[in-house]
Amino acid sequence: MIDDPALRVWTRVAEQSRGAPVTLAHVCAAMVVGVPVDGAGLTVMVSTTVWETMHATDEVATGLEELQLTLGQGPCVDTFTLDGPVLVPDLEATAALARWPAFAPAALDTGARAIFAVPLQLGAIRWGAVDLYRAARGSLSEQGVADALAFADAASMLLLDGMAGVPPEVAELAWQHADPTANQAQVHEATGMIMVQLGIGADAAFARLRGYAFAHERRLGDVARDVVDRRLRFHPDGAGPP
Repeated sequence: MIDDPALRVWTRVAEQSRGAPVTLAHVCAAMVVGVPVDGAGLTVMVSTTVWETMHATDEVATGLEELQLTLGQGPCVDTFTLDGPVLVPDLEATAALARWPAFAPAALDTGARAIFAVPLQLGAIRWGAVDLYRAARGSLSEQGVADALAFADAASMLLLDGMAGVPPEVAELAWQHADPTANQAQVHEATGMIMVQLGIGADAAFARLRGYAFAHERRLGDVARDVVDRRLRFHPDGAGPP
């Protein structure tokens, strides 16, 4: 089990993208597996009445997003206007029906029995929400909530890249390892791939990635890109072409 939620999330996303440029669809698919839930919808919001659903994993998730836009109530609306996640483990509970008298019964008709929403945000600025649903009643674990928030951060990163006019697969994002060319998503993804290739932990995999970059006098982001694009593979006795 990977302790770092961000690395855990990007490892899941890498499994979904399979070397292709990472998209919101990959993040949502990874979220369904990683949290876990039965479906997810991601919506960008200007206000509680002006928004656009960017991706939904299935018909139920699509229906839940459409219901909230139509009815003006639901977890997506609440997490956008309030501070923090909205977690409803039982849509049939009296509290849920009282909170959303129009949305809750309609959501039950779609097949959802539990629903959770986490905000898309940067600092205090919120620009949307991710809705997650389950077909059976039940709460998210503490780790599930942490992972949902980390997946939302990953989605926010991709959205920010898009808003800046930079394709996510080539965006250069400065990050905590002080390499100005390192794309955070690709470095996390490459680290996850090295973990799988060598059967080692996250810290050791990142150390191998950074060590290779240092030994070959290359930037960390460039090496990570080679790993993600499958031009470079790590072996127990070194690294080289696949």
